[in-house]
Amino acid sequence: MRKEIVVGSRESRLALWQAQWVVEQLKKQHPGRRFRIAGMKTRGDHILNVPLARIGDKGLFTKELENALLAGECDLAVHSMKDLPTRLPGGLVIGAVCRREYPGDVLISKRGLTLQDLPPGACLGTSSLRRKAQLLRFRPDLKMVDIRGNLTTRLRKLAEQELDALVVAYAGICRLGLEKEITQKIPFSICLPAVGQGSIGVEIREGDEEIRQLAAGLDDPEARPAVTAERAFLRRLEGGCQVPIGALGQIENGRLHLTGVVLTLDGQRYLRESISGPPEEAAALGEELAGRMLAKGAGEILTRVRQEFELS
Repeated sequence: MRKEIVVGSRESRLALWQAQWVVEQLKKQHPGRRFRIAGMKTRGDHILNVPLARIGDKGLFTKELENALLAGECDLAVHSMKDLPTRLPGGLVIGAVCRREYPGDVLISKRGLTLQDLPPGACLGTSSLRRKAQLLRFRPDLKMVDIRGNLTTRLRKLAEQELDALVVAYAGICRLGLEKEITQKIPFSICLPAVGQGSIGVEIREGDEEIRQLAAGLDDPEARPAVTAERAFLRRLEGGCQVPIGALGQIENGRLHLTGVVLTLDGQRYLRESISGPPEEAAALGEELAGRMLAKGAGEILTRVRQEFELS
């Protein structure tokens, strides 16, 4: 048995909150065990003046943590599930998909106006192509402004820059105790979340039985199949977290319901479909939903998105 378990994490305030939450849960389940959080910066933390989609998204916020995990410099790595690529490096597996916070997006506006009530041509800050596309479908008049940085930085930019509103994930706002800033929870009918949004993921080395058993106690029986279905959907579409694809899996009355959306950058070409089935068939459901959407033209939409983005 290891004397100390080293937990890898990004150094942002939110990431460290998540790592500390994981440690607290582990301490409750394993009193007497010692844990230490090792913070590190990722490529995505260093590059703040370029839109996320232009950097490339393969391990943008995870690669350094995964390298440390493979090198034995930490025993497990804590991520926001939405940042974790659908294809993991060889030798690594997801040890736990933790209890999910409300997975949707929220609007934070300067004057307390909802998405419907923002003035024509309002400037809305977000770096997410997924959010931009869905919100433009709902409000084509909105002007989307790229805004990067951690939550505190983005809230400061909202106050300082000529922005009318900001769109961010509810989970991060909630975890940092900033719920008072929220103007509106954006309905899922308008904006589906990113794959895995709202859940904390614990990545471990394959074959590390001691850590596998520790992580297993954090696995949530509803979050795991929901997120598994979403990730299978995204993987089949060969999309990354910086493309206009949204998905939401939810367990209701013992069944897994999955809805997915694929859009062009302006939101005008749009496919949205749903599927349901047993939670134990989560991966198959995600792949089947993606297959249905590919048959209806999702591949052509994503090809057009990539072409438009390269030319923009």
